[in-house]
Amino acid sequence: MPIQANDLWTMRRGKNIERENEPRDAYSRDFARIVHCAAFRRLQGKTQVLGLGDSDFYRTRLTHSMEVAQVSAAIADWLRQWQTGNVYSPIAAVPFTRYRIRGLFDAQLSSAIGLAHDLGHPPYGHGGEAALNYCMRDKGGFEGNGQTLRILALLEKYVRDHGLNPTRRLLLGVLKYPVSYGTACKRLGLDYPQPPSIPWLIKKDDYKPPKCYLDTEQDVVEWILDPLSEEDKRRFIDPPYEEGKLRYYHSLDASIMEIADDICYSVHDLEDAISLKLITRENFWPALEKIGGTDAFLKEIDSDLQKEFPGCDSISTTLQNLFSADPCTRKASIGRLIHLCIIHCRLHYDPNFSSELLALNAHLEEPFSRLQKYLGKIVTTLVIKSPSVQQLEFKGQRIVIELFDALSMDPERFLPETTREIYRNSDATLRDRIICDYVAGMTDDYAAKLYERMFFPHRGSVFERL
Repeated sequence: MPIQANDLWTMRRGKNIERENEPRDAYSRDFARIVHCAAFRRLQGKTQVLGLGDSDFYRTRLTHSMEVAQVSAAIADWLRQWQTGNVYSPIAAVPFTRYRIRGLFDAQLSSAIGLAHDLGHPPYGHGGEAALNYCMRDKGGFEGNGQTLRILALLEKYVRDHGLNPTRRLLLGVLKYPVSYGTACKRLGLDYPQPPSIPWLIKKDDYKPPKCYLDTEQDVVEWILDPLSEEDKRRFIDPPYEEGKLRYYHSLDASIMEIADDICYSVHDLEDAISLKLITRENFWPALEKIGGTDAFLKEIDSDLQKEFPGCDSISTTLQNLFSADPCTRKASIGRLIHLCIIHCRLHYDPNFSSELLALNAHLEEPFSRLQKYLGKIVTTLVIKSPSVQQLEFKGQRIVIELFDALSMDPERFLPETTREIYRNSDATLRDRIICDYVAGMTDDYAAKLYERMFFPHRGSVFERL
């Protein structure tokens, strides 16, 4: 019997593990595998925005990923409903039936992609990412999204040589930037500066990697894209270069995940910053106005809201309530901001693609798209770029670089037994990548303890577990 088109997207690269009376569909199994994998658990020990250990309230990569999963599922549910009954709004000249479009959305799949989207992020956030890219600059580089694909398709221990052996469509959903590292560097004209005399004393922006997948996963990407037409493949992996940037194409599922990620970053990380008093009523409003959130802009939102929901609260009231002394009022405001973003997601159609998984993309419509971006810029300006956060990030850069250099200098001596065995059995050209995989998988705390054991004279013991 020939394989049906839908079956091509639920296929797995390795042999599927079949169990008796399996009640779950393919995407539910993807979700379960991610929940139970080691890389997902390690996210609890990786920085989101604020440093770990500051409090048990603030978000880590784990809680952030769980929130992205929930919002992704909500967007998928909304878009499916948006294509039905009274909330249907047609897209002009779309060659797909309404029934066919509705059938594309799967909340469990979207949730699984949301859970998986940050698996590849190294310790110490984007500082750690730049540090590993610096270490691997002549050996294929490093990029967190590319590492996510590598973990799912190869590194995790579920199916030998195939990682978690997820479905093709889940891998397409996490392929946020469908351009290889080498191609991206070439098209962007990246030319990293010469290493400094003190190896760890680097500027993060000098070694910021391009958005990409790693060259080592070229065969995985070719398998992911195999069901697409040759024209769709060519266009998808060849994004236009505009204003010094590559304008990447996304699959439908990746576009949903990206919106959910942006919403959670902008709103949930804002909540953390307000709780920590890094963002206050006094500095929030001037910052919002400076980047475009003027009274006129807020009135534009209110005008749209009143047309949809007569008598509803103004957006200014919602933003004011973020700073309320009543925690229930604050949480209600956070919930409303997220809800407004979800229900203002729409489908856009790109006629240049024939596959509905590429031709249809989720977008957050204006003016809510601008509001989300403004809130994200406030978090970036007042929190992420603050000296206190950047100093901690810089310390993480040093830890990552010096650990990588020490492990690379004598891997047979320093690598743990399991990783050492993988290193010995690897092709010589891939051995630096094995060390990179090991460092990238560390939690912040594990990296700090290993650094102290190796470099601090009075710290570390053979009896201390990392």
